[in-house]
Amino acid sequence: MLSDDLPSAASLGLAGLVHLPTTDSTMDAAHHLAEHGAPAGTLVVADCQARGRGRAGKVWASESGDGLWLTLLERPTDHTSSGVLALRIGMAVADALEPFVYGQIRLKWPNDVFVEGKLAGILVEARWRDAAIDWVAIGVGVNMCMPSAEVTASCVGPNVTRAALLTALVPALREAAQRSGGLSAVELQTWHDRDLARGRRIVSPVLGTVMGIATDGALLVRGSDGVSTVSVSSGSMVFADAIDENMASEDV
Repeated sequence: MLSDDLPSAASLGLAGLVHLPTTDSTMDAAHHLAEHGAPAGTLVVADCQARGRGRAGKVWASESGDGLWLTLLERPTDHTSSGVLALRIGMAVADALEPFVYGQIRLKWPNDVFVEGKLAGILVEARWRDAAIDWVAIGVGVNMCMPSAEVTASCVGPNVTRAALLTALVPALREAAQRSGGLSAVELQTWHDRDLARGRRIVSPVLGTVMGIATDGALLVRGSDGVSTVSVSSGSMVFADAIDENMASEDV
């Protein structure tokens, strides 16, 4: 059961805060509000999601009391940052959550936040009108306790409230959403310092060794020849050592 009180919209600098005891998805709820004219800075928070989701339709377990499930609605006037927004949000989430965890927070391209295991996930969906973005929905799920169905997950420390997380997260998310253009040198260094994959072999979305990311948010992967580097703009990352571990466990 949840007993914490959420902060007010005004205290978070928001246009509105919609608190739902349960919903299919805060992302879907935010899109519905946007379709009916909800302004930028509208936040949807749910105690429980029946159909919480991540990228590519992946399910995100969202039981009541297990975490913070939110979607922030923004209406950017500059669409040049749309390709890197998820990465910017990831860096903002990592910085905001650092005081609430034990250990260094790492980032996995394109949208996962780790401390040992997965701590938080990010989903960004834009809706366009002609050649301009009408609105963007920024979904974030943060584990506040260990999900029973996910043995490789991680969570924030004990006695952390949703109010404390929202107070740290919301200003960081809004600031990241308002930036324009590609990733700056400072942002590239920030990603480098938190990069979970740099120097590791992957088998997906392409085979090779991760070298980092580009200013447009693409993943840079050095091929098996050790010379050529490819730029990958979409897909899910799978580490080669994870495949090796799975094969070893199946042989036991």
